[in-house]
Amino acid sequence: MNQERLTKVILAPVVSEKSNMLAEKRNQMTFKVLPNATKQEIKAAVELLFGVQIASVTTVTTKGKTKRFGRTVGRRSDVKKAYVSLVEGQELDLESAAATVDKE
Repeated sequence: MNQERLTKVILAPVVSEKSNMLAEKRNQMTFKVLPNATKQEIKAAVELLFGVQIASVTTVTTKGKTKRFGRTVGRRSDVKKAYVSLVEGQELDLESAAATVDKE
C-alpha cells in the first residue's frame, strides 16, 4: 500500500461520549475515514501513524440527514467511521500522537 495514501485515509478522531466509553471499556478507538477506504488500509494507516497493533477494524457508513435551512433544503454529507480495536495491552493517546505528528 502506498504510504501517501495511508496518511490521507484517516480524516479525524471521533470525540463523543460513545467513543470515550468504547475507549475505556473495549479498548477501541473511533476515527472518521475516507468513504472509499478499506479495512486493510485503515488498519495499516493506524499502525503507521500511531505505532500500535490492531486486533480488528469495523466500519460504519452513516448516511447524511436532510435538513432545512429556512426555505432551502440541504443535505449533510455521508460519513464513514472506523471502530479500531487495539491488541490487549496496547494504548493509544490521541493528544500525544497529535503532538508527534505535528512535529514531522
